[in-house]
Amino acid sequence: MATQVPARSGVRFAAALSAAFAFHSAVDAAPISDSVSLSESSISWSTVKYATSAESGFVSGSLDKKTIVDRTFKTHVLENRYLKVTLVPEFGGRILSIIYKPTGHEQLYRTEVGVPYGISAGNFYYDWLMVYGGIFPTFPDPEHGRTWLKPWDFKIVKESAQEVTVSMSLKDDFAYSAAPAQFLKGATGIEATYYVTLKADRAALDTRVLLRNPQDKTVDYEYWTCMTLAPGSDPNNPKTTGGAEIIAPIQAYSTPAWSANLSEGDESLGLGRSRFEKLRYFKNWPTMGIAYAAPDMQGGNFWGVINHDNEEGIIRIADNRVTPGLKMWTWGFPSFTNEADARKDPSEARPYVELWAGVSDQFFHRAKLPAGGEVSVTETYSPIVGMSNATDANENIVINLSAAASGVNLQFFSIEPAAPLRVTLKRGDAILFNDAVKANPKNGNRISAPIPAGGSGEQVRLTIMTADGRELIAAETRIR
Repeated sequence: MATQVPARSGVRFAAALSAAFAFHSAVDAAPISDSVSLSESSISWSTVKYATSAESGFVSGSLDKKTIVDRTFKTHVLENRYLKVTLVPEFGGRILSIIYKPTGHEQLYRTEVGVPYGISAGNFYYDWLMVYGGIFPTFPDPEHGRTWLKPWDFKIVKESAQEVTVSMSLKDDFAYSAAPAQFLKGATGIEATYYVTLKADRAALDTRVLLRNPQDKTVDYEYWTCMTLAPGSDPNNPKTTGGAEIIAPIQAYSTPAWSANLSEGDESLGLGRSRFEKLRYFKNWPTMGIAYAAPDMQGGNFWGVINHDNEEGIIRIADNRVTPGLKMWTWGFPSFTNEADARKDPSEARPYVELWAGVSDQFFHRAKLPAGGEVSVTETYSPIVGMSNATDANENIVINLSAAASGVNLQFFSIEPAAPLRVTLKRGDAILFNDAVKANPKNGNRISAPIPAGGSGEQVRLTIMTADGRELIAAETRIR
């Protein structure tokens, strides 16, 4: 007999936001509705004291880690009954926060006190960097690019009860005269527009980055979307926990020579590649470092992080033929054990998992944007609950499907939880499960069904449809 069982366990985190953060776009007690709204608010962010030049270069000798400075940014808040999304256009055009209302948890990392680092080390475009957090586009160079601290122009594209779409845009018509040698020289002229959409009944955020070259010549460039992830977090103190796992449908990764120690726990596959097994887990990162999907995403259309402490995660769904590069970075698991008061002992090494989606396979492997050409990167960011893994995903549903001789197990998260579903599991012509299912936005869904002995076929096929028969996702798994 097939069964449906609850799919959530683990710790619960506080949902209230800290007054010290002055994070006014907090989870509130607003009644559940089927509409989406857009509002303005503000956020206060602290950094240590420092100064920059007119070109955004770091002023030598200005760093003072003993003095904390507060800054206030205007925010734009998109909200429906499932998500509260906070945008900060004026500091890097970023999505700073995604709170999943059914659990009250934050999905993105946000640093409490910004600390400049890498000063005069030659690693970053302005020869220094400071992490704020969230999700943001980086171009036309790698390693956070040159726009992460720039204000982006904000516009409302569409505003109705059923959909809000906004844009943040910026043109690369500026350059840092003292950029390290490995970065592009001069402005590329590329125009970038970052569209962010929240629809009324979707428990996911949809985005699109449009890059346009208005010139009559081809330009070299790189584009990467940077994500600092900490799913299932207390909004007061977002961080990646020891239970975090990088979820990606890849088998192998490579590292730069200086990060070779990251692969010491995984089996070598030759050609500079290692099996992606132990390094999936944040707790197995010994130090900071870079790992790349090798040779690339190989057509996989999703990746993200699951926090196994409460089986809550966030998954990015996209056409990775456009963004074949997956770069993974953390400060190392020892950063998780750094529980010092960030305001008393500020440090750049913080507990988060940083994942990047790129139009090339690695940093400093440049692509070309033809004269008059455009590149469009469409992404969906979906929180998930009650799932220990993900095997397939699309803009409708994320699933984890497995089968053994004894039975088939399905976990899934519906991105439109209010819509009635029909789930069918078949082995050959034998129906293992076929029933109407109501999506559970707070706990996720689990279905288990036995596999009768003597049946034909080594595959189990899953189909999830709407009540009127429209297919939302289909997948197969081999019986093991």
